[in-house]
Amino acid sequence: MRLPRILTPRLTASAHCDLPCGVYDPAQARIEAESVKMICEKYQANTDPEFRTRAIIIKEQRAELVKHHLWVLWTDYFKPAHFEKYPHLHQLFNEATKMAGAAGAKGATDPSKADELLQKIDEISKIFWETKKA
Repeated sequence: MRLPRILTPRLTASAHCDLPCGVYDPAQARIEAESVKMICEKYQANTDPEFRTRAIIIKEQRAELVKHHLWVLWTDYFKPAHFEKYPHLHQLFNEATKMAGAAGAKGATDPSKADELLQKIDEISKIFWETKKA
């Protein structure tokens, strides 16, 4: 079945995301990673099993948000020219998202894992702001 001519698009548009808002900032990932770190610290300081269970659930949710925000930057903001200028950027994102995942902050309750994640986010942020100035 063909669409009636009136419903057929006359123009094709493309955008880098679902809504091309242009608002990107590694601070979103950093805020969630800071939350992961604080939850790890609170987890270590509290022995109540119910509190600890809730803390782990929330920490894992926040770690997923870190990965989401990093992936948006990686796949939507950064372009081929950025990866040419910063050849280690793919590796940096890969390491950061793995640190946010089960092998890192999501799967651990040690605040030092969150610190490592925050360091990677800071490296990404530095490159991000350099590209914004260019």
